[in-house]
Amino acid sequence: MAAAMAACGSPVHPDLVTAWEQGSHRPCDQHLFALADVLWCDAATLMGTVPRTLTEFRLARRLGVERLAYRLGMDPSEYRAAEAAGQWHGDARQTRVLVEALGLSLRALTAITGRGEELEEHLRSAVAGRWKAHVDPVVEIVSVDPTSVGDALQTMHAELSAFSERYMGHLVARNDDARLKEIAAERSAYLRRLVDHFWELVGEQG
Repeated sequence: MAAAMAACGSPVHPDLVTAWEQGSHRPCDQHLFALADVLWCDAATLMGTVPRTLTEFRLARRLGVERLAYRLGMDPSEYRAAEAAGQWHGDARQTRVLVEALGLSLRALTAITGRGEELEEHLRSAVAGRWKAHVDPVVEIVSVDPTSVGDALQTMHAELSAFSERYMGHLVARNDDARLKEIAAERSAYLRRLVDHFWELVGEQG
């Protein structure tokens, strides 16, 4: 493996390869990309995870910090700070370039701007109360047109209301506790994947 990496222009000591295999060390960007070439796979496969953070999306695209920062028109140290903080605060032009360079979906962009929790809070409030009041705040977070967001929130509000109606129906009919617990569990499961369901309704591509 070390010899093959050397042939790719990234010489390493065999002991370092062993350390990677044992998990005691992680390869730097250059070594990760060389490993992907040697093993005939993509970088994301070696990372062993679906990209979720700014760093992981960059590595999956096999981009070094300096190269990506140059494309963004940003100082490398400023970009490194964004990765270290796990949040993106670039301007509109830089964000467009970032989306294109990293192949980001709208959902991924929302996550790396650090607004995922804010989105979930709005969705929970919308489905449990006046959903129309949350259309504009959600649009501002996810950059999806108001009609699509409104349709999604209305659908989700109706779906959650259906759980309550079923629960009350069984309660009035004095049905057994097992059925009531089952409906309550279904409602909890629905709320846990609220964000996933929202993106299923509006679509993740941008």
